Amino acid sequence: MGQHWKKIWVGSAGNMVEWFDWFVYASFATYFAGAFFPAGNDTAKLMNTAGIFAVGFFMRPVGGWLLGRVGDRRGRKAALTLTVTLMSASAVLIAAAPTYAVAGYGGAAVLLVARLLQGLSVGGEYAASATYLTEASAPGRRGFASSFQYVSMTAGQLLGLGLLILLQHTLTAAELHSWGWRIPFAVGALGAAVIFYLRRNMLETDTYEESGTADEDRGTIRALLRHKREALLVIALTMGGTVAYYTYTTYLTKYLSNSAGLPKQTATLVSFCALLVFACLQPLAGALSDRIGRRPLLITFAVGSTLLTVPIMTLLKHAGSFWPALGLSLLALVVITGYTSINACVKAELFPTGVRSLGVALPYAIANALFGGTAEYVALWFKKGGIESGFAWYVAGCAAVSLVVYLTMRETRDTDLKRVGDTPGPRTETDTVPAS
Repeated sequence: MGQHWKKIWVGSAGNMVEWFDWFVYASFATYFAGAFFPAGNDTAKLMNTAGIFAVGFFMRPVGGWLLGRVGDRRGRKAALTLTVTLMSASAVLIAAAPTYAVAGYGGAAVLLVARLLQGLSVGGEYAASATYLTEASAPGRRGFASSFQYVSMTAGQLLGLGLLILLQHTLTAAELHSWGWRIPFAVGALGAAVIFYLRRNMLETDTYEESGTADEDRGTIRALLRHKREALLVIALTMGGTVAYYTYTTYLTKYLSNSAGLPKQTATLVSFCALLVFACLQPLAGALSDRIGRRPLLITFAVGSTLLTVPIMTLLKHAGSFWPALGLSLLALVVITGYTSINACVKAELFPTGVRSLGVALPYAIANALFGGTAEYVALWFKKGGIESGFAWYVAGCAAVSLVVYLTMRETRDTDLKRVGDTPGPRTETDTVPAS
């Protein structure tokens, strides 16, 4: 295995476990929602757990700042090792959290603390892995290599959904609601411990090692403020993508179950199959961006999401069975691939090495806190208010805002990561990827 592929494998495997722990909260929420809150309306209980889910996102800017700083000052490896440590601790807390019947709202408090730790961890994980995969890839193949961030993110979610499907077929509904929901968090804690070992022995990127560490401003807000335009660009280009992504991933199962009326098992299977195809599309789209550029894919996503979200969400509500629901879900995820496959490298290509990790982490985490983390809560708010269709228009509107950004931003494909700030020059023979 070539050195590039070894780095990509280690970075991706850790990212997979991180996002498994992050997403199983959403996947199993329908089963543990009643465990931490008193009896009442099912939608209200889901809103409570969705609210705690959203709170985790508001810790992501803190994690983005803290772990982005670590990544720029101590190295990408140090940041990645720290993120998985925090995620492991949070998974243990959720697995052991007491229920409302045992500790009243004390269990919800433990759940909240664990979710805050998860937010801190993921706030740094996204940027650390995006930066690592982009810097570790061979020249001219950054789109392809960095696409494995969403391959691994989706693989983590697939593992969570796969475990959910397995538990749905081996445990009764009562057992899942009582104690079975704790199993994925225990699994996640064990997986995080394995990844901690792998990351302790991973290789640092050549780009970081060659940059030197003499600059005292590395990884500081002061250094980031010298790139305000790029930071604002990250927030704006993330807005539409993160809302659409969380709508058709974490919220999709609940929407198919609560709004479309599909059985929970069918809704879960639809999400699993759609995400499996989605994961396979990421490297193909990433490789395409290495040939035609990043902007065409981003623009395709934004146009498709703006025009198709309302029809897709409307038809999904009346899908009625597995195959129509799967077809519509796949259509939505194909559109979103234009964003997910390359957004990591686009953001990393905007910043110089000394502030790249923080530059990706903090603006992205802010955008996620404002739009990604609140997507599910906003959807349930519209539903509770009796205007559920309003959420589809909200998603389309966010995509339309990002479309304006994509149409006006510069192409980043040919950026020299060691000389960001210079005008990208034409490709040369040295940009060709070695056969290995």
